[in-house]
Amino acid sequence: MTRTSDRLTATFSALADPTRRAILARLARGETSVGELAEPFDMSLPAISKHLKVLERAGLISRGRDAQRRPCRLAAEPLQEISDWVATYQRFWEQRLDRLEAYLEESQASPPARKKRRRIDARKSR
Repeated sequence: MTRTSDRLTATFSALADPTRRAILARLARGETSVGELAEPFDMSLPAISKHLKVLERAGLISRGRDAQRRPCRLAAEPLQEISDWVATYQRFWEQRLDRLEAYLEESQASPPARKKRRRIDARKSR
């Protein structure tokens, strides 16, 4: 595995948990303390700290030191790596959908070919 794919794996793994995604959404509004991050969740401070460690190992947050306070900040670089990775597949699907659109336009522009029906002679079938 390459270093980039290892980082992508760590980032996707960190983002797989809804609590961690909610923490990142809160940090997108600005830095805050661990205690403030823990407030909306029905879990202990040690449990929140474990989530923060996962986010920190994935490079999604950074924690500073401000006297007694340890503010957390969003680090968006890994999210850009995910965006770049997804963009590759987005181009793939856009091309596929463009081809499908062209096919549909072409098939709707020309009248459908009519199938010739064979008449069954009633006398022959008896």
